[in-house]
Amino acid sequence: MARFAFVTLPTWTLGTLMLLGVTINFANVVGRYVFGYAFFWAEETMVFITIWGVFLGLAAITYNGDHLSMDLFSAAIRERWRAVVNGLAVATMVACCLFVAMQSYQVVALFAHAKQVSVSAGIPKAIPHAAILAGFALAALAVVIRIRSYLSGKF
Repeated sequence: MARFAFVTLPTWTLGTLMLLGVTINFANVVGRYVFGYAFFWAEETMVFITIWGVFLGLAAITYNGDHLSMDLFSAAIRERWRAVVNGLAVATMVACCLFVAMQSYQVVALFAHAKQVSVSAGIPKAIPHAAILAGFALAALAVVIRIRSYLSGKF
């Protein structure tokens, strides 16, 4: 169930978002060069789609333990100390993810309260900024769910 929520669902959502972005881009190109009319909202919308894609992908990457890692020194550390180092890394990662999520929540709440919208597409600014909140909150949850793998360093 967790694999579905953190890997399968985000992967399908990412694919859907990419197809949506390509469709908007294609329609904009056809509109501009065939009909002489461009969708003024297309670029901004595609940027917001990309932002959501990046932060949803963060959850899948975190769940799978696919982050970039530097194990030059950790490979030489004895197993007991490696668990301590991995524990510190887990605590740091969860703390940083939660910190960013809390800060993002405040920004999203401010945008929602002010009812600010984007310049060309008129999309509420809380929507693209909520991607950061969702991505980092899901990443923290993914680390907690896979804590044994993170502590042992085995994925």
